[in-house]
Amino acid sequence: MNKLLTWIDERFPLIETWKAHLAEYYAPKNFNFWYYFGSLALLVLVIQILSGIFLTMHYKPDASLNDAGIPVAFASVEYIMREVPWGWLIRYIHSTGASFFFIVVYLHMFRALMYGSHRKPRELLWIIGMVIYLALMAEAFMGYLLPWGQMSFWGAQVIVNLFDAIPVIGPDLSVWIRGDYVIGDATLNRFFSFHVILLPLLLAGLVFVHIVALHKVGSNNPDGIEIKKNIDPKTGHAVDGIPFHPYYTVKDIVGTVVFLALFCAVIFFMPTLGGYFLEHNNFVPADPLKTPDHIAPVWYFTPFYSILRAVPPILGSQFPGVLLMGVSVVIFVFLPWLDRSKVKSIRYRGSLYKWALGIFAVNFILLGYLGVKPVSDLYQLLARIGTVIYFLFFILMPWYTKIDKTKPEPGRVTWNH
Repeated sequence: MNKLLTWIDERFPLIETWKAHLAEYYAPKNFNFWYYFGSLALLVLVIQILSGIFLTMHYKPDASLNDAGIPVAFASVEYIMREVPWGWLIRYIHSTGASFFFIVVYLHMFRALMYGSHRKPRELLWIIGMVIYLALMAEAFMGYLLPWGQMSFWGAQVIVNLFDAIPVIGPDLSVWIRGDYVIGDATLNRFFSFHVILLPLLLAGLVFVHIVALHKVGSNNPDGIEIKKNIDPKTGHAVDGIPFHPYYTVKDIVGTVVFLALFCAVIFFMPTLGGYFLEHNNFVPADPLKTPDHIAPVWYFTPFYSILRAVPPILGSQFPGVLLMGVSVVIFVFLPWLDRSKVKSIRYRGSLYKWALGIFAVNFILLGYLGVKPVSDLYQLLARIGTVIYFLFFILMPWYTKIDKTKPEPGRVTWNH
């Protein structure tokens, strides 16, 4: 085995990579519960890729009708569910995995806001993470159309038509995205190729770059202090750091076991989660001639969908709503420069930031809930109030983070929980 490893290492930096990114990568000693979600996001990505490969073996991206008058794409999903051995399990792993992916990513982003992981020297790391988030949204949207159910079809119809509202280039852009003048077979094949080839490759590459960038600047910690500033002259390692392996590999295994227990509980006992993970209308074949009573995207898009619906049309154009929805996603990129606090971690920030972040989190969940509800005067009013609160969190951040009373950061990491 030693001879084999030596032979490989002479031709490929195997041992060097192992040491740099695992065995000799020193992470802060005081990681807590919130630091599970980065590794869990990587786990779910692997689950999605593997389950997607098996689904692709039996799925047919064909919008034409079979002899029974059912779209071939929809029928292939039903075939996977009913006829393929364990096909129902693979399909539910993939559909549940999509929702869990966003749950984990949202918690990962929330942890960054808590402990200042977007602050210097991690600005580029944060930007790469946001590009991953945008690619993940595109991946989820492309995959959402593939079952060719009623909500898949009409949800894609609504989202693609939003691009039509963009001045000058909108009509041509929407036709380019669909590959046709209407959602049809060309759209299905285009989205299928993007979903199974282009975007997974892009996500895998971005995740690799994200990890490399993380290991370059070092991991943040709940105290928000830089452990690289305190180096042991004898070992050359941070005195407040420990090797990622075996300490955090074992820790992540514990988190993985708990996560998989919850994941399996949803898959086996409530895979649709009352229509939030898999909408009831998606078990009905797509019918271009029959519009559902209420069209809404899947839950992880609904906060931004609420922002879209909160903005009334101006001169008959939906573009202001589309623009504001786009800004609501992209604005996260500018957080490193909007946050003017003297400290990074919420442990040493004042009450202003704590209240702002808490209100923002509750408001984000409320916007998500409003996005799945039918339009009404009350829900419209609440969505508009929620939209104002959402943007005030970012617009006022340079002010309230600068005047917020903070506590002095410790010189060494602590174990406060």
